[in-house]
Amino acid sequence: MTKNIEFKDYAKDIKLNLSSILKSDPESSLKENQIYGVALSCAYTTKNSDLVEFVLEKAEGKISEEEINAAKAASSIMAMNNIYYRFAHLVSDKEYLQMPAKLRMNIIGNPGIDKVDFELYSLAVSAINGCGLCIDSHVKQLVNSKVDKSTIAHTIRISSVINAVAQTLFIN
Repeated sequence: MTKNIEFKDYAKDIKLNLSSILKSDPESSLKENQIYGVALSCAYTTKNSDLVEFVLEKAEGKISEEEINAAKAASSIMAMNNIYYRFAHLVSDKEYLQMPAKLRMNIIGNPGIDKVDFELYSLAVSAINGCGLCIDSHVKQLVNSKVDKSTIAHTIRISSVINAVAQTLFIN
């Protein structure tokens, strides 16, 4: 049974954007499994169970159990890191940036999937959570891994649309 998401007239743009972001973009090198992994990471981040169910159903057969677990891990670890590093970045006393975080985050070093894929998931989640320092860090890692700007932009489009779908579902 496919989970349907109802869009009212005011959210027509969001509906159309949702259908387009879950497809390959000729200017982006995101593969199908990466698209759905990013979308699922973002769906978990929105905390909307209907949206998570929708993305899981759309992703069936397109991503592995390891990628599903990594999407959960990216959403969870970034929920912690994005708060900590957003604080350290935004507080006027920059000494906080020099202090060790003293937070366990081993999953980042061993996510169980390709590290570039996990960086894409983490970037998308960090965009939703609004941590500029984390966004910069993930973009730098991706660029160092030879990921092009179109692919990074595609990742952020997925993030923004999934976030907008969650907002639309809340409004409805």
